[in-house]
Amino acid sequence: MALNNTYDARLVQQETALGAGVQILLLALIGTAIGMGPAGWATGLAFALATWAVLSRALHRAGSRTFGPANRVTLGRATLVGGVTALVADSFQDSPPVSLFVGLTAVALILDGVDGKVARRTGTSTALGARFDMEVDAFLILVLSVYVSMAMGPWVLLIGAMRYVFVAAARVWPWLTAPLPPSTARKTVAALQGVLLLVAASALLPHLVNVGVVALALGLLVWSFGRDVLWLYRTHRATQAAPAAAAGRRAPRELVTS
Repeated sequence: MALNNTYDARLVQQETALGAGVQILLLALIGTAIGMGPAGWATGLAFALATWAVLSRALHRAGSRTFGPANRVTLGRATLVGGVTALVADSFQDSPPVSLFVGLTAVALILDGVDGKVARRTGTSTALGARFDMEVDAFLILVLSVYVSMAMGPWVLLIGAMRYVFVAAARVWPWLTAPLPPSTARKTVAALQGVLLLVAASALLPHLVNVGVVALALGLLVWSFGRDVLWLYRTHRATQAAPAAAAGRRAPRELVTS
């Protein structure tokens, strides 16, 4: 049995290494097609190395014996996000071809709805897989907000930074880590962020219209996060108040007994 566990674990590590290799191949194809500069190459390679290292460690800590079909889809999406990240880094020197940028981003966004369906149909849904999917989503939104901010200003960065600010705040206020109830509205707002940012990044609409599109994305995100934070705060307060209320109800009986 130990040999089987070792063999499966080795296969899992091989799949993550293969993902890093595919990422490097994609960077090579992009670099050949557009003559990508040092910034794009360095950022893309750093993304590939960081993804491989973090994912390998997470899989090892979770004791995963198989990588799973849904995680393969997410890893493929992460590879596309790595390509987008390299293009955005390179855009500080030269503007990338819009068709290539939009194409890679659009496929990554479309695949966002695939890995979850694959996990449910194959019965391979895991907490690690959900976290992997969420982190890829969040990083893509961050990268897109950086790209759009170059044309519209730093306020756009609030879209990409909001999730990371929430995570940082949770270290100060642990009640923010409590599980949230399922919400179709939350999922819809999250999915719209990438779509709306991509619309603005494609520059197909007039500048003022694109500003309105991005402002709409930011407004929806602030509403969604604000609603969740308020729910978590109220739940936290109610949880704290419950023991005090119970103690208050017991006090008269204790006084009578004494």
